[in-house]
Amino acid sequence: MKNLTLAPRSFIRKTSLALGASLLLATSLIAPAFAGWAVNGSQVLDPNGNAFVFRGVNHPHAWYTNRLNQSLQDIAATGANSVRVVLSNGTQWSRNNGADVTNVINQCKANKLVCVLEVHDSTGFGESGGATHISRATEYWLSADIKAAITGQEDYVVVNIANEPFGNSTSATTYTNDHITAIRALREGGLTHMLMVDAANWGQDWSNAMRDNAPAILAADPRRNVVFSVHMYEVYNSAAIVQSYMSSFQNRGLALVVGEFGADHNGSNVAEEAILQYAQDMGIGYLGWSWSGNGSCCTSLDIVLNWNPAALSPWGNYLINSTNGIKATSRLATHFSGASSSANSSAAPRSSSAPSSSATSSVAPASSSPSSVAASSVSSATGGTCNWYGNRYPICSNTPSGWGWENGQSCVGRTSCAALPAPWGIEGGNTSSSIASSSPASSSPASSAAPSSRAASSTPASSSAASSQPNLGGLSCSYLVTNSWGSGFTGAIRITNNSSGTKSGWSASWQYTGSNRITSSWNTNLSGSNPYTATSVSWNGTIAAGQSVEIGFQGNTNGGSVETPRVNCQ
Repeated sequence: MKNLTLAPRSFIRKTSLALGASLLLATSLIAPAFAGWAVNGSQVLDPNGNAFVFRGVNHPHAWYTNRLNQSLQDIAATGANSVRVVLSNGTQWSRNNGADVTNVINQCKANKLVCVLEVHDSTGFGESGGATHISRATEYWLSADIKAAITGQEDYVVVNIANEPFGNSTSATTYTNDHITAIRALREGGLTHMLMVDAANWGQDWSNAMRDNAPAILAADPRRNVVFSVHMYEVYNSAAIVQSYMSSFQNRGLALVVGEFGADHNGSNVAEEAILQYAQDMGIGYLGWSWSGNGSCCTSLDIVLNWNPAALSPWGNYLINSTNGIKATSRLATHFSGASSSANSSAAPRSSSAPSSSATSSVAPASSSPSSVAASSVSSATGGTCNWYGNRYPICSNTPSGWGWENGQSCVGRTSCAALPAPWGIEGGNTSSSIASSSPASSSPASSAAPSSRAASSTPASSSAASSQPNLGGLSCSYLVTNSWGSGFTGAIRITNNSSGTKSGWSASWQYTGSNRITSSWNTNLSGSNPYTATSVSWNGTIAAGQSVEIGFQGNTNGGSVETPRVNCQ
């Protein structure tokens, strides 16, 4: 995100060493001196090895250095467990030196906030004239005073290499290679911190450069300790797009955080309700933009007005006080809270007060939130499968709520699955009637997938769709356009079992008559290059009588119009 001094986003914005000394140096670069933060698949682990989910805000320190101490106290008072702090390397704004960074870290620690530090001067490199290359951000972290300030603070600091380091004109190859170079330089320079990598396209990753290359970037880190950060603004204007992007990281066991987002941007809506809900469901962190001080371009993104914690903006009120907001879902890192359990869910929140009654009217009812289902109602249940809005996932054994990663695949926590409205939820296993009754009944699955009425219009139910096609074997299928934005689209195919028996294994085929082409897919094995054939995967191959499964995909229009082709399934 840019400060008031920037234009709006362009997307819408020596000698040889003796052998002994060489070995000593090499060892010092590999062996960690401090525990620090770590990633384990899609999870972030705190220094005690416990799962942690970021629930925090961004603070524009580089432009308001006199606001730090009070602001961090006020941020902590909301229940936030983390803060992302804007720093400058001196190329666009006044440089935050080592003494200042030390103070930032100390203030974070005093307020029990995980400190994510980022260099903002790289924002939109390639399009923004004043922006500097990610290599300059790397130099900042390795400069003598900054390195001295953060070394030894690995338990408290996450290094977000550079904020939105590329604009829209940078290729995926350049984005990937330059991040790999930066990560290797930081590791060779002796930093052992968890690293955070921002997405391409001013952080919004509409070209999927980060999404598609995240495994390669992670593999380039000898410590395998990278969390990826997407900034969700106007590109993420529907529940379907939010869910699709988050699921792509969950399904591949990659750690993701929403490093910035708001309720609107550049006059366009953002599906903030969906961001909060799906982040909670999948155990994904988020940090809202930003505490205060946004300029005339972006005043709606101020969480509090005029730095006054008692004056929450509508956006700030929703971020903090809604059902899936900070106050209800934030848990301290256990090295702050003193908790010793291995599950983050048991860590006590900083504030035990209930969400404020002043939450906006768009807040979903508590009964629809997975976190509202009492753990005792499912404590005796074992096994089964989760029917997650037509897609089937195993029930997690070790993760009670949200999303997990077990046995090489995604799983759903029992309490979250049990909270789904009928006909979705837990199938099979040792489940009791009390679990089923704890879910609010609904005959409208699509509307229940939307976190609130504001996002409901952008769920699959409202999308244009080709007429449903009956096929042999009792299956029918339909093609849905879940979102489109001129140059691209997302879609889904829903396969329904209309027979009286269970169907095992299915395939769906379709062909575009125009220029539409698929670029990625999920919940399926996709083959072909027009025509396409999608086949079942291990967790959705069986369809019970009267039930449906759904696959998703993203594509480019390549100059044409969005199509809704006929699809055949068997």
